[in-house]
Formats: sequence, C-alpha cells, structure tokens
Amino acid sequence: MRREEMVSAGADTSDLLGLSEFCDELFTTLGRSDQRRWAEMYVKGLLVVPGRKSIRRISELVVGRDADQSLQQFVNQSPWAWAPVRRRLAEQVHRATRPRAWVVREVVFPKNGGSSVGVARQYAPTAGRMLNCQRAVGVFMADEQGAAPVNWRLLMPRSWDEDADRRAKTRVPDDERSKPGWQYLLDSFDEMTGNWGLPAAPVVVDVSGDPGVFPLLGGLEARGMRYLAQVSTTMPVLPVNLVGGQNQPHTVGQLVAAAARRGRTTLAWRDEDTGATTTSDFVVATLPGHAVAGPGKPARLSWLRHVLAEWPVGQARPRAVWMTNLGVTGIREMVGLLRAQEQAEAQAIRLTEEYGLRHFEGRSFQGWHHHVTLVSAAHGFGLLRDVESEGVTRERLRPYA
Repeated sequence: MRREEMVSAGADTSDLLGLSEFCDELFTTLGRSDQRRWAEMYVKGLLVVPGRKSIRRISELVVGRDADQSLQQFVNQSPWAWAPVRRRLAEQVHRATRPRAWVVREVVFPKNGGSSVGVARQYAPTAGRMLNCQRAVGVFMADEQGAAPVNWRLLMPRSWDEDADRRAKTRVPDDERSKPGWQYLLDSFDEMTGNWGLPAAPVVVDVSGDPGVFPLLGGLEARGMRYLAQVSTTMPVLPVNLVGGQNQPHTVGQLVAAAARRGRTTLAWRDEDTGATTTSDFVVATLPGHAVAGPGKPARLSWLRHVLAEWPVGQARPRAVWMTNLGVTGIREMVGLLRAQEQAEAQAIRLTEEYGLRHFEGRSFQGWHHHVTLVSAAHGFGLLRDVESEGVTRERLRPYA
C-alpha cells in the first residue's frame, strides 16, 4: 500500500493538523533532531496506519522509503529517556482536562516463547487465567468523559531476577528487579507527584485479586493520597496483625451486608454511549477504626476507611465493592470516580485495538518502554485534539486513529 492509499484505507490526514507542533513540544527533551523526527514519524504511523502497526508498515506508509532500520534503531536501541516525554505528556493532559482521578489499569501482552523482556507464564488478573505474557500497569489521567495513559511500569517476574542471560539479551537494568505489584504503583505515584510535580488526584484501582491490598492502601495514606480501591468481598476488614472486636464483621462482604439492612442510597445516571439511564443502590459502611494488636496493645488505623458497594436494583448481591478513604459523605464523588474508571477501561481497549499497544516487535526493556510511551503520545494527541474541538462540554472521547 502506498502513502496515497492510506486515506482510502481509513486514515483521514486532516486529523493530523497540529501533530508537528504537538510533537515539537512533547519530544523537546530528545537530544538530537533525528530522534525528534523519528519520534514524530512513529507517532504518525500509530495514528494513520490501518491494521497492524509494525515498523515495516509504518516505514512503508508514512516515511515512504526504506526506513526500517532507522525506525528499529530509534525504538529499540537509541538511548533516549522516556520519563521526560511522559512528564510533558502528563502536563499537557493535566492542563487540558483537570483529571478527576488517576486510574490504574493492568495491560496484558500475550507472547509466544520466553525471549521478550519480562515474559513468563503467570496469572493475569484482568484475563482471569494463566498466560505466557508480559504484565504491565498504566496510570491513566481520567474523568467521566475520557482518559489517557501517562505512566507505565513493566512488572518483572521473579524468574527473571537471576536469569543473567535473558537479562543481558534484553538489556534489563541491574536495579530492575521483581517486586510486589503495589510497590510498582507507589513508585509510579512517587514519580508523578515528586519528579513531575503533579498534584495528586484520587487513585482508582482494582485490587480484588491482589494480596497486597493493605500495603498499597497504607502506602497511599502515608503519602496523603485519597483512593477508591475495588476489593473482594472475602477480604478481611482489618490487616491480619489487627484483630477486631468479637461482634464485628470479619470480611468486607459481611460488613456490607449488615450495612445494607440498615439502608441504601439510590442513584441514577445516564450512559453517554447508549443514552440509557442506569439505576443502582449504593451502600456505605465504616470500617472499624480501632483494633487490638497483641495483648492489651491498642492500634489505630491511620485513616478512617469506608466500604462502598454498588447494588444493582433487584439483585441479591452487590456488583462490586470498594474500599476508600474519601469519607462517608462522598457517595456521589465516588460514583463519579467509577465513571472515570469506566473511561480508562474503554481507552485501554482502544490502545490495544486502534493504537498498536500490543504490536511491539522488539524484545528489549528500553524498547518496550519506548513503544508504550510513543503509543501514549499518539493517544494523547487524539485526546487533546478532542478537548480543543469540543471544549469543556465535550460529551465523550473520540480518539483519532
């Protein structure tokens, strides 16, 4: 397919007005002009190339000459730093959207073989099964109208820690080791609020299949951050080292069931895609604020925590349960955060289906980070174009792809 055939294949080049200016600002930290040029070409390819967005297809349809080796070098071997690019993207998204939440999403990259960085046979919570894959978490800046990923972490399996051969072949930094999922998230937030200087938004995260719930929540509270964390109904209401009173519920599910018998709050909202109105009951319960840690030694949780449950009208069980430190009076705020979470979930699908997130063909650690950063840039361009064209009254995100 030649460049002049791209429009007939589904790409509208008028959607790219302003791309050069966007890339000039985003990639200003890249040291060489040729790096900035290849970055723009790669982002353009992610936006306009239909189907699989391989380096060869981007070269053929965007550059118009045999540029495979140059693009490959730029993505996989060129030593440009991705963190400053992500920071500038986050700053642009923050200025344009004033995000309501930082939503965490797991993204799974299924793989054949075990040569790509971070690949292992491992359980992927979003897939609900064991897969041979890479696992990553992205932090999305989100509100009820849209969401954009601005930061990423590749979760390194423990099997890679002592595999010197694979680490050398994929150029994994010496200090990049396996650690609990919650620690990757706290590292991301520290980077965003510390190095990047961004004001923290409430964190929305699904930890219903993660045993590291309490370390994550404690870490967020220690940082003064608010959160809405989806949890399992079987989760204990207190950490194992804190023992509740004899008459207190021991699991989140028991606590919610008891609160539901005392009363529920009914809320309705309009689905922006279908126009249909959804109605659910919501229950808020307060977690025990005091506990006993050891013989006669009282302990107090650092923040007052509550549990929020959504109970679809007419159903016997809650659809989902969340733990939060937002306060008992913030039901409507919590519901707004859940709508922001839905936007992040929708955009995570678009990243894989329309922006080539899973189309990376390299194997190196820095190549993977370069690719997901450039995919985020392409998606961010679509978001900012949408904000510019629709203003603060935009009804929904329509990424340009």
